[in-house]
Amino acid sequence: MKYMLMMFGDATDMMEVRSKEWVRDMIAFMQEFNARLMAAGEFVDAQGLDVPATAKTVSLADGQVVVSDGPFAESKEALAGYWLLDVKDEARAIELAGEVAVWAQRLELRKIGEAPEI
Repeated sequence: MKYMLMMFGDATDMMEVRSKEWVRDMIAFMQEFNARLMAAGEFVDAQGLDVPATAKTVSLADGQVVVSDGPFAESKEALAGYWLLDVKDEARAIELAGEVAVWAQRLELRKIGEAPEI
């Protein structure tokens, strides 16, 4: 079963409120976490995203594509990065999310869905 584990926040804000040691320890955890996922065959992909200030929002208005700076959510609501996991069941996905929760301000876990039959 494939799941996406999404972490929210803003690295700029994090650097203002967390110590360099905390950030170093968090990065070490993520490297070790990814290595364990790879060794277990549960790792599909993981990426950190650039800071929210670099994001663009693309929308359709009156039939025209409109690009604006954004998102305009609070930094704690901005997607900071993700993991794609391939695990045996939801319980394992939740177990892994619990490990990341120690370091993340907020996480969202979603099963990757399949296209509807048409």
